[in-house]
Parts: sequence; C-alpha cells; structure tokens
Amino acid sequence: MRLPLFTRSWGHRRCLATVADRPRVPQTVIEKVVQKYAVGLPEGKVVKAGDYVMIRPQHVMTHDNTGPVISKFNSIGAKKVHNSAQPVFTLDHDVQNKTSKNLSKYASIEAFARKHGIDFYPAGRGIGHQVLVEEGYAFPTTLTVASDSHSNMYGGVGCVGTPIVRTDAAALWATGQTWWQVPRMVKVELRGRLAPGVTGKDVIVALCGSFNNDEVLNAAIEFTGDGIPALTVDDRLTIANMTTEWGALVGVFPVDQVTLDWYDARARSFELRTFASSPSLAASIPPPPEHPRINRKRLDALRATSLTSDPDAEYSSHLILDLSTLVPHVSGPNSVKVSNPLPSLESSRIPIKKAYLLSCTNARVSDIAAAAAVMKGRKVAPGVEFYVAAASSEVQQESERLGDWETLVLAGAKPLPAGCGPCIGLGTGLLEEGEVGISATNRNYKGRMGHPKAQAYLASPAVVAASAVNGHISGPSSLDPALLPPAGAPTFSIVTPSTASSVAAAQSEVALAGFPTTFAGPLVFAPQDNLNTDGIYPGKYTYQDDITLERQAEVVMENYDPSFASLVASMRNEQPSASASSDARSGVILVSGYNFGTGSSREQAATALKSAGVPVVIAGSFGDIFKRNAINNGLICIESPELVSDLTAQYAKDGKRGAGGVDGELTVDKGHEVEVKVVEGRVDVVFPGGEKKSYEVRPVGTSVQELWLCGGLEGFILKSIQSEA
Repeated sequence: MRLPLFTRSWGHRRCLATVADRPRVPQTVIEKVVQKYAVGLPEGKVVKAGDYVMIRPQHVMTHDNTGPVISKFNSIGAKKVHNSAQPVFTLDHDVQNKTSKNLSKYASIEAFARKHGIDFYPAGRGIGHQVLVEEGYAFPTTLTVASDSHSNMYGGVGCVGTPIVRTDAAALWATGQTWWQVPRMVKVELRGRLAPGVTGKDVIVALCGSFNNDEVLNAAIEFTGDGIPALTVDDRLTIANMTTEWGALVGVFPVDQVTLDWYDARARSFELRTFASSPSLAASIPPPPEHPRINRKRLDALRATSLTSDPDAEYSSHLILDLSTLVPHVSGPNSVKVSNPLPSLESSRIPIKKAYLLSCTNARVSDIAAAAAVMKGRKVAPGVEFYVAAASSEVQQESERLGDWETLVLAGAKPLPAGCGPCIGLGTGLLEEGEVGISATNRNYKGRMGHPKAQAYLASPAVVAASAVNGHISGPSSLDPALLPPAGAPTFSIVTPSTASSVAAAQSEVALAGFPTTFAGPLVFAPQDNLNTDGIYPGKYTYQDDITLERQAEVVMENYDPSFASLVASMRNEQPSASASSDARSGVILVSGYNFGTGSSREQAATALKSAGVPVVIAGSFGDIFKRNAINNGLICIESPELVSDLTAQYAKDGKRGAGGVDGELTVDKGHEVEVKVVEGRVDVVFPGGEKKSYEVRPVGTSVQELWLCGGLEGFILKSIQSEA
C-alpha cells in the first residue's frame, strides 16, 4: 500500500503521548469537516483555525476558467488526472458568447473532460454553483472547493465550500490535493423570526451593511441560532453565497431537519423521474438508476452521523442579528457595505432603467415564483428593461411547469440563458453610463454590471420585480407595513469570546526531514499597513516575462523604499554561510504591518522577496492572495501582531505605522537579530540594547514544510507525479 506523501518524507518523529493521555481539543463543525479531508497529518494532530493543512476535497469545480487551468496542468508536465471523479467542469460565465473563439474554447474544455473521464456540464445547464448543489457534488459535511469566489454558497446545505486559485485547481487535478490555511472561526447567531415579506437576501444585505468593518474578513462563518429553522434552504443558499461579499472564505449553515427534508425531496425527484405521462403509467415502469450522489444510502448515513460543533469550541468573534427587527433592505449604490431599509429608499422614488433577476444568488424556483407573484397581471414599466435568467435549466423547467416563467415573460421580462451573464458584465443587458439598475445578484461594485458611471443596487427578487413594474425602487404591494418591525436599522451586536486567541494552544508540529527548524538573521521593519503588491513589486515589471530572479531581487520594494533592495543585499553579504546540514537557515527577516501584500495577484511580489534573501515575512496579517502566492513559491509567512506592536511603538514615527521610522527612514534597521523557530512556534528577538524577548506564533505545519522542501507547489506536483510513475 502506498503511504501518504508526508508520512514517507518524515525523517524522524517526536515522541507523542498516547491518545488516551492527550487532552481533548474542542473543534467547530467546520474544523471537524476539514479534519476529515486533511491528509498527511501527524499522529494525534487536531485541526484548528490558523493551521496549514494539505486537503483532499471531495470535489473541485472549474467553469469557463477551466481553459487556463488546463494550460497550467500541461505546463507542469502532468499527463493524467489523479482522480477523475474529483473535478467537475461547468460552463456558465460567457454562455451568450457565440463567437467561434469562445465556442472553440468550450469545445476544447469538453474534449479534455471526455479524455480524462471528468463530469462535464455544458453551457446552458446552469451556473456551476447551482449545478453542484442540484447534483450533490456539494453535500452536507463534505469539503468541496471551486476556482470561483462564490463557492461559499455550498455552506447553505452544510457543505464547507471555499475558493481556490487556478494553480491549486491544477494541483488538485494532478495530485488530488492542495494546501489550505484553516480560517479563523466566527459565529454568526441569527435570533428570532423574519417578518412576512422579509427574505434571506434581506438578511445578508443587512449583515453586510451592519457589520461593515471587516468583522468577518478572511474568516469561516458558522451560522447558529434559533432563527435558522425558519429559513428555507433557498434562503440559506442566498445568505451563504453572499458571505463572499461580506469578506468571508466560508459560510456554513447547520445540517438540520430542514436540510434533510430538502434532500429527501431531491431524492424522490430522482426516483420518480420517468417519461410516463401519468402516475399509473409511471408505477408500471422500473425505477430509474440510483443517483450517484443523492440517494437513500447516502442520506441514511448522513442522518446516522451527526456532526456539530463542540460546546467549548473556540471562535474569534460572535456576531448577533435579531431577525425579528429586520425589514426588507437594499444594498448600494455600488457597495455591499452600504445597505438601507427599503422604506427609506421608497420615499425617494429612485428611478431605474434596468432590473435583473438572475445569478447563483437569487434565481432559483422560489425566487422566480416570488417575482411572478408580484408581476402577475401587470407589465414592466415603460422605459425599464427587466432581464431574467434561471440559475439552471432544471430551475427554468420547473418554473415553466408552475407557470411562473410564463408570467414573467408576459409581463415583459427579457429571458436570457441559464448562466452568469450581466451579473459579471457579460452579454446582453449591461448597465450603460448614467443608468440606475436594481438586481437580485450578489455584487454591485462600480463597473461590475456595466459602465463604471452607472449605479447598481441589490435587493430581493420581490423588490426587484416590484421596482421593474413601478419604474423606481419600491417594494411589492403585498408587503404589509403593519406586519413589519419599525423601519430602522436591525438590532445587531458583537461579542468577543474571552477564549479567543490569535495563537493556538501549543500543538507542536513535526519537522519534516530537511526542513530548517529555525530561520535566523537581521531584522528589518517596514512600518506600513496595507503594503500592496505594487509597492512590493512594481507593476511596470510585472509583464516582463523574461525578467530574471536576480533582477527581481534588485527592484523589490522599489515603489515603497528604493533603498530596500540594496540594504538587504548588504546585510546578506555580511551573513556567514550556513552549513548544508544545519537545521537553521540564514536570511534577512522582514517585519511589516497589517494586510501585507494586499492588491493584485502578481506572484512576483513573493518571488522577488525570496530572491532578495528574505526567507520569512512576519506581519500583523497578510492579504489572502499574497499568502497563497508566497507559500506556493516557498516563502514563509508568520503572523505576530505583538511583535508588530512592539516595533511600532519603539521605531515608527509618532508610534504609528504609515510615515516611516522615527528618523524618517522607510525601512527601519536598528541592529535587531531574530530567530524564527518555525516548528516550535516562537520568534526570539534580540533588541539593540541586548534585551531579549520571545513571541508565540503559530507553528509552520507539515503541509507548508512539504511545499518549501519541494521549492513550491509546482515542485510538489512534479514530485507527486514522479512518485506515482
């Protein structure tokens, strides 16, 4: 039997206590799901927020971006897909584009799928996220990822869904696994019950507008509370979908009776599928084949295995929203962080030119039915264009059967094929300069749905339909003010648990053979928050494809501090050469502020620092994409808010980051020496006066160690391919 990659590469193990002697480590339900899909964990390792782990998700979805992933897959030398049952291809973004170039791209994606036996859903079947839920690829208590930011939506059915980048997708195709840092955990408690006419869309719009100071940025949200049982699965899918816009990486609802009933209905629909025109004829026909993912055996197993958070599980924050105080809300214009109670906007009678009922957020059967109930017997207002596209062909078929689709078309709606379309600024019906639109989609960023000088609002399907009929932002006539709470901001609050900690309880990591346990050298401090990728690696060099790593080192941080590269080079020249067998690796250790590496996805921001002789960056926090690029290229990232705070107080101008050092320098060099004990989880700093201080940090896990030893993710993929040859 082939051992897991990490097990085979360990040179030694630390002596560990037996499971019986080890204290129980509480976990959230999200941490438990990740534990199920983590591979190569050291014996006894309990997955917690902040850990770097190698994951083997149940499925990985790519859509129109499958083409670039195929190119990456081929460029790293991969010849076959590791597990053809893991990837899923869904063509959904540019489905209105009938040019020969786009059709050729779609054909090449389908050909690749057929060659490797991958499940493929062509243009017109629907939006990938909706298809994954309908077809059971996103399933309760599983982990499914997608090369798309709205994979959070799978949390609506209790599946941990999270986005990945294209290189990760190629890695998954080739090896079945990639790395992930488990996000911090945030509990969002929904209390009370929604008033009639208030929907899941109103809930997430209000959450985005009420908690709009990055409270859930890069977090994994677990929804709890007595308000959840009254939320339908469609409501949950909508809320989970837009946790992306709220800033989170995961948004998961509990698997409860509502979830199980929904899957029972799905299973029955598959069991009763037949071409027979009557129930009596259907009874005489043998049942259709069992669905491969939504079937009785799997549902029975789900019922038998209750996966919930431990009572003493740890959360970094606890947010509370009282659903009973919520009225319909509208987001915008042009920002999800701005939300207003519908009554306050109705009085302004904001005229609209376009309305949209489409996207993976709100174009399911219940959404179309809600819009049809508003529009039945009425017409779209003169001068207004109302576009509708179902989330999937299955949704459209059911809406046609119910008569709701016909109601919308007779009212003047313009149907579009099942797909993303205007939601991402593609195809027919985009907002033009100066126009105002209202949409049931998930994003209203400036220019997202058309011209940057247009204005976009977000609302529920019923409010969108009413606005289309009335010609201005308004609610449906069925909305009874007497049944609604007062038209103000909903009641919300924040609780920071006393158990919350930025550093996990001491769970030491195993050191893989060859991985240095310590990185040591002089410390330089860039007292700056939000030091973006353009500051780290100037954009003018980004598309010079022939630029060498040596040249990258010469221009690193040029836009932030032109003297940085020469300072680091001089420090490196003064360092003694480390022994090849040493457990320590020398280099210059860079410390900076919060959100380090925010901005574009250019991976040169990471490779330039590494090439300059910076093996480790310590920051208060990191931009998520920079962190992925750093680890994918063998650059270690450590978070230490305490160290950043100490250096800021002593060496930043006026004790604040953003204006350089106390002597006016942009990069502070005061003679600090530092040892980063990456496996133990400690940073030891010797200050200029001889004072020594240690800082606890999260240890570097075996997944990141393995990537470092391989020279990055591409090297890891090649090693995996070669080991199976």
